[in-house]
Amino acid sequence: MDAEADAFDAFVRTRMPSLLRFAHAITGDPHTAADLVQDALERTGMRWSRLDRQGDPEAYVRRAILNGRTSRWRKLHRETLVDAMPDHRPAVQAATHDDELWRLLATLPHRQRAVLVLRYYEDMSEEQIAATLGCAPGTVKSQASKALAKLRAAMPAEESSWTG
Repeated sequence: MDAEADAFDAFVRTRMPSLLRFAHAITGDPHTAADLVQDALERTGMRWSRLDRQGDPEAYVRRAILNGRTSRWRKLHRETLVDAMPDHRPAVQAATHDDELWRLLATLPHRQRAVLVLRYYEDMSEEQIAATLGCAPGTVKSQASKALAKLRAAMPAEESSWTG
């Protein structure tokens, strides 16, 4: 292995758990998360020398994960016409607070969800989130504010203390 391959290998070994947590929080599914991380790392590996020189390859990988999730969502949510309506009878489950919070988080628009996950789950600063999402720090602040307002409005009154 050359030095470039060693550097990429070290990056993957140290950042993989964090990247998997991030992707899982974004998608809600560990299998989809693993696929997204693998795809993002494959793209990163092909561009490693340039990304490593630029100084923030993790932001590139996180952005690739977000873009991959958006692409998958678009592919899966295309309209499909059917002859008959399916019988939808949801299974009844008692939701825990965490389950309810994850369910509510999943109802947010993609960018708002990404901002909250990066801020409160990954503990990133507004500047780091802005760099990862390719937007201004002010956009991060407004998206977080809108997302938290939506979560607060959707929660029962006694549980609204979850979001601060």
